Amino acid sequence: MSYDLRAVISQLGRDKGIDQDALVEVIESAMLSAARKHYGHNLNLETAYDEELGLVEVLMFKTVVEKVEDPDTQVSLEEARVDFDPDAMIGDELGRKLDTELLGRIAAQTAKQVIIQKVRDAERGVIFEEYKNCKGDLINGIVQRYDRGHLIVNLGRTDAILPRREQIVRERYRQGDRVRGMILDIDRSARGPQIILTRSHPDFLKELFKIEVPEISEGVIEIKAVAREPGERAKIAVQSSDPSIDPVGACVGIKGSRVQAVVQELRGERIDIITWTPDEPSFVARALSPAEVSRVVVDEDEHSMEVIVADDQLSLAIGRRGQNVKLASKLSGWRIDVRSIAVAEEEAKRARAALESLPGLDFAQSERLFQEGYRTVREVAEAPVEELSEIDGFTEEFAAELSASAKQLVEELGEDEGTREEQESEELLSDLERLMLRPEIREKLMETGYTTIQSLVSVDNEQLLATGEISEADLDEIKEATNNFFRAGVPSRSF
Repeated sequence: MSYDLRAVISQLGRDKGIDQDALVEVIESAMLSAARKHYGHNLNLETAYDEELGLVEVLMFKTVVEKVEDPDTQVSLEEARVDFDPDAMIGDELGRKLDTELLGRIAAQTAKQVIIQKVRDAERGVIFEEYKNCKGDLINGIVQRYDRGHLIVNLGRTDAILPRREQIVRERYRQGDRVRGMILDIDRSARGPQIILTRSHPDFLKELFKIEVPEISEGVIEIKAVAREPGERAKIAVQSSDPSIDPVGACVGIKGSRVQAVVQELRGERIDIITWTPDEPSFVARALSPAEVSRVVVDEDEHSMEVIVADDQLSLAIGRRGQNVKLASKLSGWRIDVRSIAVAEEEAKRARAALESLPGLDFAQSERLFQEGYRTVREVAEAPVEELSEIDGFTEEFAAELSASAKQLVEELGEDEGTREEQESEELLSDLERLMLRPEIREKLMETGYTTIQSLVSVDNEQLLATGEISEADLDEIKEATNNFFRAGVPSRSF
């Protein structure tokens, strides 16, 4: 235990990048643990590093008292003057060196384990300080191994982890492969690698474009929003502060060189690049590209938009497995409901007819109700009078009369008839006939709440089976029908 530690401390400091004062504290702490294990935990022990000799001294302290009650930490005046200091007085705290040669092999092993752990902790602290301001940065590494589905990546001085949830599902790596990721977080409390990488985060796509498109890094082009289905498809909205620069063209590059570099890094993930606009309905229409949108109806209260497209554009607007509409919703932040023109027109016809059936309501007034978003008599009956009176041309007295007549009509129709409009609306909203499914399967889907193609493609097979109504055989037919439906659509123009 009397080994000269100066060379060890110097070498560790250079190799691990750890401050030598921190290493001294580590070794002192380890020696204190070893001494307590050997001499006992009840003693008042301290350790001190002698820099000149390169040794750690272990000191035992006792307090001088008149009557000794704890012999481990107290000493009588007479004994203190004999064993410690001839000039000792009551209340003095006296120290004496202990022989570290007596600590033995077990104590030395304890010291070694503590030193290894403390050095490891100090090293982790150095790594944390080095990378704590690097969140969001791209970094390259070498694949080491898979650990329970998580990818361990060597960054040079330390290892990082690419968790399974942050990986792109279809990507597979072998030991020695180079991999690029974005630093998502630094977890100082993690037992393993504390640097967490990601390849599935939307910001990873944004950082890749910053590398490939100089106008983005220079601030001329701004990436306003990104939405991804990692490994499948992505949408990115861009805006240029310079009217002479086309943001989409700059991101695409000559012959698609810039965007293809990003696509190659993402192993074939398709990318739609659209121009951002502050006009939200126009932005949603662009976000649904390559589908062509006929019109957009905005519901501010529900923060949703009803998008009407031509019948032959419906499959393109929804996208395979609902990807296009889901990404457009993520990109814009609005809930989007896509309808075909035929379905929307029939729904509007039914809704107008229902509203015109209200007593005392002329065509112009029923049209105003329709434009305000009312579709059934029940909706009018349940609306507050104050809300109805805010409609242009509706006085408070007229709104009260309209509400009363709507409630009376609902009561007269009875419970069965009162839900007729909703039932008709559900039948109307269902465009499942376009899938050419058998009637019994369509009925099962509608009974479980899947009344549109959009709602059907937005769920997993497991969710359909979990309803208890859909069998494996039904699921196979639904899958084949949806595949045929989307194959009939126009192919995507994404990169």
